[in-house]
Amino acid sequence: MVVLSKENFENEITNYEGVAVIDLYADWCAPCKMLAPIVEELSEELTEYKFCKVNVDKESEIAAMFKVSSIPMIAIVKNNTFVDFKVGYMSKDALRAFILANA
Repeated sequence: MVVLSKENFENEITNYEGVAVIDLYADWCAPCKMLAPIVEELSEELTEYKFCKVNVDKESEIAAMFKVSSIPMIAIVKNNTFVDFKVGYMSKDALRAFILANA
């Protein structure tokens, strides 16, 4: 899983042709901690997509780009176009369905 920063965002997301699943989280967020292993599992299963994560406390510029107001937030970007997002904890099946519906 790619850890996004303002330094690598352009290379990893802007210039990426394909679907990127971005987990926006914070270390102190309990629902984020619960969602993290689910995102990790899906990144190993859905290898045709690029999975990334962003610590919103460390990367406030990226958080602002996605207009993050609540976390955890999963954003889908396809060919550098923001497609959709979901906020809050999700089961593995719900997250898989969200990703596949927007890929």
